[in-house]
Amino acid sequence: MGKTFAEKALARASGELSVMTGQIVDIRPDRVLSHDNTAPIFKLFRQLGVERVVHPERLCITLDHAVPAPTTAHAQNHAEVRAFVQQQGVRYFFDVGRGICHQVFSEEAIVWPGMTIVGSDSHTPHFGWLGAFGAGIGRTEVAAIWATGEIWMRVPESMRISLTGRLPFGVTAKDFCLFMIGDLGQDGGLYRSVEFCGPGVAHLSLDSRMVLPNMMAEFGAKNAFLAPDDLVFDYLAERSARWNPAMSVEERREGIVAGALYPDEDASYAFVREYDLSKLEPMVAKPHRVDNVVPVSSVKGTRVHQAWIGTCTNGRLEDIAAACDVLRGRKAASTTRLLWNPASNEVLKAAIKLGYVETFVDAGGSINTPGCGPCMGNHMGIPASGEVTISSANRNFMGRMGTRDSETYLASPAVVAASAIFGVISDPRDL
Repeated sequence: MGKTFAEKALARASGELSVMTGQIVDIRPDRVLSHDNTAPIFKLFRQLGVERVVHPERLCITLDHAVPAPTTAHAQNHAEVRAFVQQQGVRYFFDVGRGICHQVFSEEAIVWPGMTIVGSDSHTPHFGWLGAFGAGIGRTEVAAIWATGEIWMRVPESMRISLTGRLPFGVTAKDFCLFMIGDLGQDGGLYRSVEFCGPGVAHLSLDSRMVLPNMMAEFGAKNAFLAPDDLVFDYLAERSARWNPAMSVEERREGIVAGALYPDEDASYAFVREYDLSKLEPMVAKPHRVDNVVPVSSVKGTRVHQAWIGTCTNGRLEDIAAACDVLRGRKAASTTRLLWNPASNEVLKAAIKLGYVETFVDAGGSINTPGCGPCMGNHMGIPASGEVTISSANRNFMGRMGTRDSETYLASPAVVAASAIFGVISDPRDL
């Protein structure tokens, strides 16, 4: 019987020749992610009676969740993270303003195909777009890895999602994810490895591919995977020069390709489903569940007070480009606030160069610091009681954006932008 991607990745990470679904293995992750929560993790680490991280070269840390610091407590937390980085000699550290961890570590090319990355952020499955095994874990587990370099993990069951066709005009990878989660339920992928395959994947841009594994955190998945191809290999080879200056692009690319893992054709799956991308339409997740999904036509006309574009799911260049296609030459409704948090400063610089920032500002939009922004309800866009936000984020449970008696609808950046213009949930195809 052939092996799934998860079985192959965890066999490599554990040093075993072969592992099987359901087996408990001790893995040694290639990368260990944390962000603003690095400081509390360090407190747990010290409780273990350990002073030094066993593999500091594997740590990847950003400050992205509450940036710039909105309170003295947050500022103190950031100061403690910076001190930890200096003390432990952490190489991969990115301070306030660089952007969201998942986006930044992708741009910095410090995660390669076939690697295993675990992190104290639930959206760590994001790195499946690079052909890596990415999984979110708890803070205590991260502290244990810092101390020992290892963690146990059960090899997840795998499910295969085959994509055919091309996305129609005005429909995005976010719409597909919402449709799929609405179809299968927000627990449909619980502790499973979700493998995306089929000709439809090749038609997706790199920005769009990132959306799929990222949103699988809302599906309950342990990890998600897209087979890396030439576009991914070229992306990483060009960007990895900073960390491998002595190697040529060709040499770096060879090393990247050599590490890639692919599932066997005769691998066994717990669940298989096929979706035709060409048959999709813009979708919206209504409060307060990500699987409470309907076509945008079902909620058109719903009053919105705030329209927000951003997060690790939809804060990239392609997202602001789609929004600006809708906004260009138009103004946001006077009754609706329009906000954008770029996923990284690289995205922001590209948006400035391409004129998207001017278009966004001319439409009445406000641009915030690259980072997570109001996604977790810290600052930069917390709604008032009774207000409605339409957001390109990944979660809409009660209180997620900081105000329990408010409502959040999830949609693509294009739907968010159209809704900002009219002040009510709208279909961008109508424009």
